[in-house]
Formats: sequence, structure tokens, C-alpha cells
Amino acid sequence: MAKTLPLRSEVKLEETWNLNDLFKTEEEYNSAITVLEKDVDAFVERFNGQIKDAASVNLALIGYTAIYEKIVPVGTYTSLAASVDQTDDVAQMRSSKFGSISAKIGSKLSFVNSELSELPAEVLEDAQNQSADFKVYLDKVIRKKEFQLHPEVEKTLAAFSSTFNSAYGLYNTTKMVDMTFEDFEVDGKKYPLSYVSFEGGWESEVNTDKRHAAFNTFSNKLRDYQHTTAKTYDIHLQAEKTTSDIRGYETIFDYLLFNQEVDRTMYDRQIDLITKELAPHMRKYAKLLQKVHGLDKMTFADLKIPLDPTYEPVITIEESKKHIDDALSIMGEDYLNMINRAYDERWIDFAQNKGKSTGAFCSSPYGNHPYILISWTGSMEDVFVLAHELGHAGHFYNANRAQNIFNARPSLYFIEAPSTMNEMFVANQMLSNSNDPKFKRWVISSIVARTYYHNFVTHLLEAAYQRKVYERIDSGGSVTANILNDLKRGVLEEFWGDDVEINEGAELTWMRQPHYYMGLYPYTYSAGLTISTQVSKRILEEGQPAVEEWLEVLKAGGTKSPAELAKMAGVDITTEQPLLDTIAYIGDLIDQLVELTEEIEAK
Repeated sequence: MAKTLPLRSEVKLEETWNLNDLFKTEEEYNSAITVLEKDVDAFVERFNGQIKDAASVNLALIGYTAIYEKIVPVGTYTSLAASVDQTDDVAQMRSSKFGSISAKIGSKLSFVNSELSELPAEVLEDAQNQSADFKVYLDKVIRKKEFQLHPEVEKTLAAFSSTFNSAYGLYNTTKMVDMTFEDFEVDGKKYPLSYVSFEGGWESEVNTDKRHAAFNTFSNKLRDYQHTTAKTYDIHLQAEKTTSDIRGYETIFDYLLFNQEVDRTMYDRQIDLITKELAPHMRKYAKLLQKVHGLDKMTFADLKIPLDPTYEPVITIEESKKHIDDALSIMGEDYLNMINRAYDERWIDFAQNKGKSTGAFCSSPYGNHPYILISWTGSMEDVFVLAHELGHAGHFYNANRAQNIFNARPSLYFIEAPSTMNEMFVANQMLSNSNDPKFKRWVISSIVARTYYHNFVTHLLEAAYQRKVYERIDSGGSVTANILNDLKRGVLEEFWGDDVEINEGAELTWMRQPHYYMGLYPYTYSAGLTISTQVSKRILEEGQPAVEEWLEVLKAGGTKSPAELAKMAGVDITTEQPLLDTIAYIGDLIDQLVELTEEIEAK
């Protein structure tokens, strides 16, 4: 493991993404902003106060669409350039400047939704009948009518958007720039530590002394910043609560779930059922880890260790392509072509460097190809992470080509289904290629530890904690570091019971997750994985017909609700059955791990 992370300027070019596909030069970027601002002013002059009937509604929305198609590449370029190096002052200043420009544009354009909302529903329905292009968009306007405020208030709120969103930027600056980690020491030898090296290596380190020392040093540094981070988070929460109240939502949950097109029942069921039904299976898995590794006791700091570290192959970026191609070829030639282009045309940022955002994400700007951020560590887990992000890419690669800019993005509730689907395909491909019990155990443990633990446990427990936070905020309260620590610890203790000791520092994991600044996002991972688990079974059993149905779901984008999209793929998420079936499937995987371990130990 490297002593320190290299600077962005020191990494290999071929391991970075090519943002020139968005803008070749800074001059081209600045010119695009100039053109955008002029187009916005011309649009405002033409349509402000003039959206009065069905014909003018559709005419205005055509112009509105054209403007948003110009906003997307500019906004994407600024955010992506900043995300790979938080220490790059030029990128950070550019991002900050565009935030102000974007807020001004949003304020100027706020009249569109205000004027649409003030029109009678019959006029909007007439506009839908005249042009199907904006049916989905106008359906959302009609749904949102009762929560729309006076046009001048909407304009003011839009003008403050960059200020309202600043908490997330402050969180990232604290995490990626100010927070630097000391080396940790074991048996007189020092080892380097960073966010990337902890989450990508030390957290799953097989040597218990090193793993615990890294965990303690990492937690101690988080603790130094807990009060600043808690205050940052509280600012974000209070802004959401204020917005919810002034718009007239009954609760903050109603406000945050509104755009997801999900009711409170579906949200609560996801958290309650998994917390109750999955816990016994995962405790069984934790006890298996403890037994295999010969640990005196199982702690929170031990939950990420691999079941069999001898079967954790090192893999290069080039080798990963073969695994992913083989696994995802089931999706067809067009999908596979997209994956090959992602590698060949540098859509993926693999490099590890100082100041780079942690974790992984996929950005899919409308009218351009997707971009994927990952920090490649060389472990096989990276293949699952990359397949996951390529699932997002494949989703929007299809949706963006089939839909207009306002119809392409589905509800957050559905967003993780295509990504986790790809993880299932990778795992199944690996399983089909070997009968070796040790290899099978490694693959199944990868599914449990990476796909299901990450999405059904880590993110689900974040969701359970997040719900407690929002309940507090909704009742008029606020949060501090001590409150957040207590809430997080309580959720972890409830899930793991007496089988896992929640050691000091585990409660600080709320500080590591940027998803808390994205509304009710964490629970959607388990929702998406529930859908993808059931659909992947169909595809493996039924083959091409099920694949074609799934591709149609991807192309549908945001034209249907999550329940309707799932139904297209043969899954009824309005009932608890798919969730119960998926939990049972996880339990079966863990039972297989126990059996394979007994078989291996008996030899």
C-alpha cells in the first residue's frame, strides 16, 4: 500500500476519465455558459407571463427543454472536475461560480412552473392531449399544484438554491480536504491511512491487530470533526424541514418521498421488514466469520473481513473487463458495446489520488455518455463495484436515448435496481464457471459481503438511523454529534444484538455517508436490490424474453412510477412478498456458506 496518495497531476492519464468529451477547453466551457445565459434571458423575455393556454404550454416547454439540455453538460463538467480533486482550487472555484450562476438561472426560470401551476388542470390536460412529449412532466406539475407557492416566493427560493445546497459542499470539504489521517502503528511498524485506504483496504484487513488499529485511528480522526460535521448536517436538515413546512407538506417524510412517487407505507415496510427478518441471517453470518477467523469476540470492526482471504485475487483494470464482458453479455450486443466504449473511450476514472471523492458513482449527463468514478484498489470487490456503476450507466444510456430530458430519470426508489442487477450477473457468471467448494464459497461470500451486506445491511441501517433523525427534525428538534452518535449506536445494537459488539467508534459511521445530503436515499438500495434479485432470477430462468422486458424497463426511464416499472419486469412491489423472498434468498446463501465451510474443514 502506498505511503501517501499521489497528486492528481501524478496519476496515469489512461486511468482518468476524459472530460474533453464535455468541453475540450476552458474557453469552450466559458462560451457555453455565455450562450446559456443569453438563451435564458431570451426565453424569459419571450415566455414570462405568456403561458396561458395549451399551445403556449407546449411551446414554452420546448424552449425549456432546450435550455436544460445546455445546463446539463456545464453542470456535469463542473461537478466531475471538482469531484476528482477537492484540493484543486481552480476546479473548486469553477464549481462555486457555476453554483451561483445556476441559482440565478433557476430563479429566472422559476416562472415556468409557477405559471403552469396556476393554470386550470383542464388546460394542462389539453396540452398533454396536444403533445405526448410533456405528458409525464405535466402530470408532475398537476400532482404538485397544492404545494406550489406564490411565483415571487418560488423565484426567491430558487435564487437561494446554492446557499441551501452549501451544506453538502461543506461536508465534502471537511471530509476530503481538512481531514487528514495519522499513520497507525502495530508492533512498532507504522502504516499509512486515508479515507480511500481505510474503506478500500484496512477495513477488510485480515490481520486483526492491524484492522483494529486502523479502525481506532480512523475513528479518532472522525471524532475530532464530529461537532462540525453534525452542525453541517443539522443545517441541511433544518433547510429541508423549513421547505417542507412552507410548502404545506404534512410531514418531512411526505415532502422527501413526493418526487420518488412512493408512499410512507412502502418506505416504512422496507426498513421494518429488513430490520426484523434479515437480522437473524446476518447474525448467523457474523458468527461464521468469527468462527472461521478464530476471533475471541465479534465486533463491528470485524464485519467487513472476508470469509476466505486466500481467495481474494488481485485483479488489474484490464482483467476486470473480461469478467464484466462475460457476465453482462446476457444483456445483448448494444449493452456490451456500451461497456467496451466505457473502457476504451475513458468514461471511467480509476485513479487513486489525493482529494478524490470516496466511494463510487455514475453521472449520466443527458446528450452525452455516462461517467463513472471509482478508486481502483485491485481487489475483486472492485469488479462488483464497477459492474454496479456500469448498471447505472446502462440504465441511462438506454433511457436518455429513448426519452426526453424530463422523462429520462426514474424515481430514486427504482434507481438502484439496474445497478445491483449487474452485481447479480457477475456473481452468477463466476459461480457457473467452477465446482471448487473453496471458490464457490468465495463467490457466494462476495455476494453476501459485497452486494447484500452493502445494500441490504449498511445502507438499510443508514436508512433506519436516518428515519430516527427525520422523526426528531419533524417534531421540531435539532441534532448534535452526541444525539447522532446515540441514534446510530442504538440502530446498530438493535440489529446485531448480542452477537456483535458495537465497539467504540462504530457510532461515528454516520459521518462517512454523503447520501444523507440526498434526501431519503439510503433505503432505496435495498428497494432496488429487491427488484433486481427477483428479475435476475427470471432472466437466468427464462433467458432472452426476460432480458427484452428488462431492456424495455430501462428505456422507460421516468415515464412510469417505481411500482409500474417493477410490474413491467414481473415484480409486484406493492406487497411484501418480493422483499420476503429476497430475504429468504439471502438466508439461503448464508446457509450455503455454512455448509461449504463445513465441507472444506472436513477435508
